Amino acid sequence: MLIEIERSQPSAVARGEGRVSEQPRRPSLARSLWGGLRNLALRRPLLAVFQVNLRCNSSCGYCNLPLNVGRYEMSRNEIREVFANLYEDGLRVVFVQGGEPLLRRDLTAILQDLHDMGFHLTVITNGTKLTAPLVQQFDDLGISLSISLDTLNLAKYERIRGTDQLDAVLGGLDHLQHYRHPKFLTCIVSEANREDVTEVVAFARQRGFLPVVGAYHWDVGLYGKQDDALMYEREQARMVFERLLEEETLPAGYLRQYAKDNVTWLGGGQLKPCDAGGYSIAIDASGNVSPCLSLPPVGNLRESSLSEILSRFDRRSIQRCSDHSSCNRVDGRVIGSVLRHPIMAWQTPVSW
Repeated sequence: MLIEIERSQPSAVARGEGRVSEQPRRPSLARSLWGGLRNLALRRPLLAVFQVNLRCNSSCGYCNLPLNVGRYEMSRNEIREVFANLYEDGLRVVFVQGGEPLLRRDLTAILQDLHDMGFHLTVITNGTKLTAPLVQQFDDLGISLSISLDTLNLAKYERIRGTDQLDAVLGGLDHLQHYRHPKFLTCIVSEANREDVTEVVAFARQRGFLPVVGAYHWDVGLYGKQDDALMYEREQARMVFERLLEEETLPAGYLRQYAKDNVTWLGGGQLKPCDAGGYSIAIDASGNVSPCLSLPPVGNLRESSLSEILSRFDRRSIQRCSDHSSCNRVDGRVIGSVLRHPIMAWQTPVSW
């Protein structure tokens, strides 16, 4: 993975709950590297998947997250305090998602806070709420973006996502034509769209996106909802990934390795251990922590330290999930995979 780390200056973005009177400088390169390397050595979390909100404007067939149910969402100040402590604990990468994170009105202010602390941020969105001003704010903060797009067919999109919003997504993608930071287009293979995947990948690459192709899995935690219209024969889904690899449609590096991992488990093979609870954790909008979103929370960061919460993880249940689950979520696999395949990772065309 081509990584360029620069000493960043504070962004001009300061919106949401008022302007911060004095923007802090991002931590030094030495401090950032020390915390990350220490956690690598100790197999402690480097990455958090953070549900910044619990609201969504889609109803995806494969999503079983408890959305739009009125549970507590941490305030900006609470998020700032929680993540300041996590940075001290060596965590360095945050995937910000929801729900649909762009529905949170103070999102850019929260991202500004996390950026100033020194985190590398990726916002995971369905793309329906992307606007030119918002994209500019993300660009100023150096944020990576991951947009979900499973098909370019209107009827299939509505069947998968439960809403007629494809035109809004495509309009949002237009605003990213000159985006200066990593931008990913994520396509989840299901029975409804497996014939469309090659077209989506080609579309992504034509527009300068890095295509991330994963597989729908069911009966696995909060992303494992059963949907008859999406459930596939494993051999049929495996052929989709094999075709992508044979045609060399995917870029070199980690994204090809991720496709190979999908081929392995769709063919009945076993993947290497998941990073959940080790290098990665999941944090919901209330501050509850679990090894990943497929496993139950064991503590809350507004009440307990990360070390206390990590000591409560049931490592045997994590191992059982890793051994027997069809799940190969990229956030739970990426760090271990990169460490096992460093040359492959270096080839990934991403500059941070």
